[in-house]
Amino acid sequence: MNTNDIAIRVENLGKMFRLGREIPHASTLGGKIKQTMAAPFGWLASQIGQPSEEEILWALRDISFEVKRGEVVGLIGHNGAGKSTLLRILSRITEPSEGHAEIHGRIAALLEVGTGMHPELTGRENIYMNGTVLGMKKREIDRKLDEIIEFSGVEKFLETMVKHYSSGMRVRLGFAIAAHLEPEILIVDEVLAVGDLNFQRKCLSKMEDVAGEGRTVLFVSHRMEAIRSLCGRCLLIHQGRITNDGGVNEVVQEYNDIMRERGLSMDLADTDVSRRRGSGKARFSNCKMVNAAGLECGHFEPNDDVVFLLDYTVLAPIDELYFRLGLRSGRTGEFVTITQPYLLSSVALPAAHQGSLKLIFPSVNLRLGDYPVYLWLGTRDYEPYDVADDLVRSLSIQSNKTTLELGYDGSKHSGYFELRSILEVGE
Repeated sequence: MNTNDIAIRVENLGKMFRLGREIPHASTLGGKIKQTMAAPFGWLASQIGQPSEEEILWALRDISFEVKRGEVVGLIGHNGAGKSTLLRILSRITEPSEGHAEIHGRIAALLEVGTGMHPELTGRENIYMNGTVLGMKKREIDRKLDEIIEFSGVEKFLETMVKHYSSGMRVRLGFAIAAHLEPEILIVDEVLAVGDLNFQRKCLSKMEDVAGEGRTVLFVSHRMEAIRSLCGRCLLIHQGRITNDGGVNEVVQEYNDIMRERGLSMDLADTDVSRRRGSGKARFSNCKMVNAAGLECGHFEPNDDVVFLLDYTVLAPIDELYFRLGLRSGRTGEFVTITQPYLLSSVALPAAHQGSLKLIFPSVNLRLGDYPVYLWLGTRDYEPYDVADDLVRSLSIQSNKTTLELGYDGSKHSGYFELRSILEVGE
């Protein structure tokens, strides 16, 4: 392949951590200084004892791949698989422990809330700072300024220091800067999930525009429908290694198989207010998806029974408790269906009370795709105790049959509809 056609080349990349501290990269100046300063103490360390193998963690190992200019590639994998570490290396935020990564072209990355922005600078100053880092002249940034401001929706706060922005505002401004300052390579992590649904749709549409202009996009998401709609190729990273590199449908299928084997537990440690809302008087404590036989599933066939098993804990005394579960479209983020408010308890519940429930969707007739799950606990008046939105693994409907064989009429509108559900409440 012609070298001029390559935007990203990664060869034998590895990243090692030890007991919470980073292993210095020998080729960096900082690494050499640390090694030199530590040398006189080598004898003492040998007497005390070296860290055991169990204390060493390889977050990445033997990573090799290439991305051509203008290619749109998805990167998927479960939490902790190594995606964020790889992106931080590609973005030159951290150094690898072995191997190397070549980047050919100006790169803009949105990896986490506030990435690339200085908290003590205003929104306007951050726009110009980022443009300068990308090698743009002031007049080039001037031409893009109005587009960035309009896209981000932070016009009223443009002269405010970024440290006073909400996480959603920082994400909107960060993405607007990254996408509009014409980088040749755009790297976007799952951080887009922080924004509201309308902004998420704008981001996906903008990435499609960026890809259509022949620029390179590396996109990380847990929303498989977004991966399918945007990417022509997909990389699967599992336990720190690339285990599949190929067509999107094939790679997504393997990802779903891995997630089925791992189980479908909710990330209940997530307390980010932008992702976990409500007063906190009651919280979901567990969530699993199982089939009619009670076995955990990564995906379901059309017309299968889908069963949600949920546990909750009351953290402060409450007078009543209601529950709802909704499914969103993986493509637009809009609700496909949401249950009625189910009454779990009409009597006062004390703190530390625990309960369980089973919600059954019999013979689910959904189109093929992924459906992010929305969970809600609250009062009759819709005061929320806990809102867990897209924290559990999405419901995935898959089939080897074509849409024609399944009897879908693509000309018919698909939108919100009522999905029959049955609730069983445990003790």
